[in-house]
Amino acid sequence: MYSDIIADQKKKYGNRLAILGHHYQSDEIIRHTDLKGDSLELARQIEKLEAEYIVFCGVHFMAESAAIVRRKNQKVYIPDASAGCVMANMAPAYLVDKVLTKIIKESGRKIIPLAYVNTPAAVKTVCGKHGGSVCTSANAEKMLSWALEQGDGVLFLPDKNLALNTADKLGIPDEKRMILNIRAQGDQIDVQQTLDKKLLIWPGLCAIHQRFKLSQVESFRAKYPGCKVVVHPECPPELVEAADGDGSTSYLIKYVADSPAGSTIIIGTETNLVNRLKNEFPDKNIIPLRISVCSNMAKINEKNLAELLQNLETASFEDVSDEIREPARIALERMLQVCA
Repeated sequence: MYSDIIADQKKKYGNRLAILGHHYQSDEIIRHTDLKGDSLELARQIEKLEAEYIVFCGVHFMAESAAIVRRKNQKVYIPDASAGCVMANMAPAYLVDKVLTKIIKESGRKIIPLAYVNTPAAVKTVCGKHGGSVCTSANAEKMLSWALEQGDGVLFLPDKNLALNTADKLGIPDEKRMILNIRAQGDQIDVQQTLDKKLLIWPGLCAIHQRFKLSQVESFRAKYPGCKVVVHPECPPELVEAADGDGSTSYLIKYVADSPAGSTIIIGTETNLVNRLKNEFPDKNIIPLRISVCSNMAKINEKNLAELLQNLETASFEDVSDEIREPARIALERMLQVCA
């Protein structure tokens, strides 16, 4: 029923409509998308789209990012605006700004903020105003290297696991890193302790990837000798170190595609993607490290997608004020330029 409605509305609007879907969306949604990808892939496509109606099937910060870089004649929608992100909520803009301003003022150092794309638009605005940028799991190494060259240190937020794993790849010594104590609204931060640090780390995390444990890797290696284990870099560092590879959703997809037939591959990321890979590559034994579904991604379904498309002309669309959009756009464009 809902599938037929979606198909009819897509036919009605033609190239005036584009439906975008993140890899963590369910198959019932992905089959209706015109484009699927990770955050970076989809962000790069917005301005290139001819469509005036862009429906983003993902979580809210993704639709916000699309609204920041859209053209003036485009409108961005999300089927359920309550589809949030636990990690993004761990770094509210007012607190990021307060902590960053405190450290810069009391240390006299030039600290460059680098926000993971999994943040609200207002946080990207803070980054834009302070000469910083954003990154994705696909380009975190490149963007952190860039940020380190722009000042005396970097504030990486909000995912501590991605920060630590990226720091490991870049060879940043442990003694040059510091996970900030943001309790008591950041008032407990001793700025003197930050003076010799190159990387200051916000203590956020992804609830989906934090569930994966080293013991799970060890169990699968014992059960399937010779298997390969690949994980997302939002996983804990000890897990990434024990894996055969780590990377963005695009990396994980390519790893599976490039592996020889008969391979057993254990994947540590959101389960929708793992199950899709299992179906797409039946000649390989694809196994989730554990079942870990994002409940916010799951809020997007055929019902609310169909209802949105039926009421597209009058539905509320995602927008941000110019006060937020312009500096946030600068932060996003810095990423796109560095990673061009």
